Amino acid sequence: MREDDINYPDVYKWLESYRTASNPRVKSQLQNLIVVACMPLVNKIACGLARRSTDPIDDLLQVGSVGLLKAVNLFDASKSKNFRAYATHMITGEIRHYLRDKSAMIKAPREIQELAYRIYQISKELEEENGEKPTDVEIAERLQMDLVKVHEVIDVERRKQLVSLDQMNGLTEEEQVPLYDKIADTKDSDIQNIQEVRMMLLNAILKLKPEQKKLIKMHFFDDISQTEIAERLNISKMQTSRTIKKALGDLFRIIKAEEKEEE
Repeated sequence: MREDDINYPDVYKWLESYRTASNPRVKSQLQNLIVVACMPLVNKIACGLARRSTDPIDDLLQVGSVGLLKAVNLFDASKSKNFRAYATHMITGEIRHYLRDKSAMIKAPREIQELAYRIYQISKELEEENGEKPTDVEIAERLQMDLVKVHEVIDVERRKQLVSLDQMNGLTEEEQVPLYDKIADTKDSDIQNIQEVRMMLLNAILKLKPEQKKLIKMHFFDDISQTEIAERLNISKMQTSRTIKKALGDLFRIIKAEEKEEE
């Protein structure tokens, strides 16, 4: 999935309809259509933030999808016309919070902690000498350390929280409990909702033409790129793109038609 595949003018039109829809079922269908169509943006951001092998991309996609859903629900077209920028902010924030909370429960090895302190001290020295924040390369050269190692230490520090979720909290010794036990965990329910999003579009998808249904399933349900779809079906990428775009437009019209039927 590529972000270039998203037709943002159509998305904005769908957002307007979503905002004004009064029928709860139709409103839910429109919400799901927008989320499915914008998943390439989530994929792009998640891949960009997954800089370490310890960050499973599937987990980040799920968490980023929660951010996208929030963006759809909270976007105010009267204040901004740039949904892409707003959605990017919400998706990135959701993933960064997840990474921060995850790293808070993992103790960094002593070697990493010591190197982090040395890097901090060298950074201050170089900044005082040059009058600007040093680059990672400058830090590595001063420490005579491999640049990859410097990146590893900086990345660990980037993800650390000031307060650990393992920290014991309570007024008395008997009341001491880990901080994470006091935090309401709504993430699981949010992710469960995201997993149901695509399935809720099935009724509308079943009304598409056979070729449209096939491409929608391959692209948005099986996460197959348009280039690969074109190769598999022996059609041009342009034809693939046009068919998917038309299918999404037809889905919108099917949903709107259902709304009128129920008025």
